[in-house]
Amino acid sequence: MANLKTSGYAEVNGINMYYELHGSGNIPLVLIHGGGSTIEVTFGNVLPYFAANNKVIAVELQAHGRTSDRNSPESFEQDADDVAALLKDLNITKANILGFSNGGTTTLQIAIRYPQLVNKIVVIAGSYKRDGFIDGFFDFMPKATIDNMPQPLKDAFLKVTPNEAGLLNMFNKDKQRMIDFKDISDTDISNIKASAMFIVADKDVITVPHTMAMAKLVNGADLIVLPGAHGEALGETTTYKTGSKAPQATAIFVQEFLDK
Repeated sequence: MANLKTSGYAEVNGINMYYELHGSGNIPLVLIHGGGSTIEVTFGNVLPYFAANNKVIAVELQAHGRTSDRNSPESFEQDADDVAALLKDLNITKANILGFSNGGTTTLQIAIRYPQLVNKIVVIAGSYKRDGFIDGFFDFMPKATIDNMPQPLKDAFLKVTPNEAGLLNMFNKDKQRMIDFKDISDTDISNIKASAMFIVADKDVITVPHTMAMAKLVNGADLIVLPGAHGEALGETTTYKTGSKAPQATAIFVQEFLDK
């Protein structure tokens, strides 16, 4: 991956958390992947554009990729605590946070729980209420099996952690978290003081009206609706179209927001 400076692990809250550092800059940009994913799956096609203008800290969350698990369920609040603990370990006192999908919801929780740590947030296909998902999402989730998991996500996990049991464990914990998904209150969202950008695709898993409503709750937030499916704007592995300029275009939008 372009501009990789270093990678490492940090002991945070009982897990061994994997992270990568790319590029250089003053206020770091923290990248938080989607559910069932690794850094490469979510950000491999867009990370070089981010790293050209920022110090990037890309993380892998509990039970995902190269990060170990703990004997407790996954939660967006716990992921937020883990990212905050990692940043403290790295002596980072202020950061921009960009999260995709489940990582977008984690980004909201970081902004809610650690406002002093956050400079700006970018939430891509994130959600804060159950009714923000496309029709049928929560009807399907209890029936989902590992066979429903996209093969590129399975391959990416096994490439960095060759452990079938670990893959199944991640799937089951991700599934249960979505089954148990609890709404974040409008009050908590409206209390976010960080500058915010919300991005969603017109054929996303998260609806455009939900993203619009979320953006309206955060004072002064920017909203972008892009064409494509879930993750296509980032070049996420399962929806990336070879040769697409979408990742570069998204990075330009994000950079202009970070720079202003």
